[in-house]
Amino acid sequence: LGLRDRRRERYLDYLTFKKLAGELTGIDLADYKSTQMDRRINSLKQSWNLETYDDFLTLLKTDSQRYKEFVKKLTINVSEFFRNPERFIELWQQILPELLAKRPVVRVWSAGCSNGSEPYSIAIIAHELHAAERVQILATDVDQQILEKARQAVYMPNEVRSLPPELLAKYFTRQDELYCLNEEIKHGIRLGFHNLLLDPFETNLDLIICRNVVIYFTEAAKNTLYRKFLDALRPGGYILVGGTEPLLQYRQMGFENPLTSFYKKPE
Repeated sequence: LGLRDRRRERYLDYLTFKKLAGELTGIDLADYKSTQMDRRINSLKQSWNLETYDDFLTLLKTDSQRYKEFVKKLTINVSEFFRNPERFIELWQQILPELLAKRPVVRVWSAGCSNGSEPYSIAIIAHELHAAERVQILATDVDQQILEKARQAVYMPNEVRSLPPELLAKYFTRQDELYCLNEEIKHGIRLGFHNLLLDPFETNLDLIICRNVVIYFTEAAKNTLYRKFLDALRPGGYILVGGTEPLLQYRQMGFENPLTSFYKKPE
């Protein structure tokens, strides 16, 4: 084979690998931006000293630890309590009080909850508003390993650094260098597996938080997701997105944009 033919053969092998690896993990890799996904996949292939994509696929099927590392690499789990504190202050002072004034029970979904710091941040705010029993929180992720970390709710100092010190002292117990979340905050949060690209959404939600997740998706996948988010919200409900992923066509989708990174379904 000539050089061009060998490159084409490797490219077709890679496309087959992405399809089969996606079926194996339940993650449709075609919906992710190819440059970012290709970089992650091939960095693993190189670091694991794999010669072919057939070897890569066989390893994922036979080595559970490598499989977990692969899923973790694809889903990129980075989170902390009160990440971008100004958004959580707005949730505390404006968004949640507004929703609580309209609803006997406010239903919240943390979509792509990672290590749990995001939904637990909401739970802390609900406690501070004396409304813990009125705020129902669903937290989901596609990575079972990170969901287990969320269930344990034990955090490193860098994961709680943005919390106001009084909240850190009130809701965490320090053990050596680790911070263990109190049971009163963990209680009542529903943690579970959910694939945003494949699984059905719950409905009649008042607040959806999906930050720094869809940034890795293609534009077509993003548009589909945001329309599904809109359908999942009650009128007057909000979605909070990451600061680097604004909805540029929010009006055409049917949203209002009352605050930075917050989009509202009209009443």
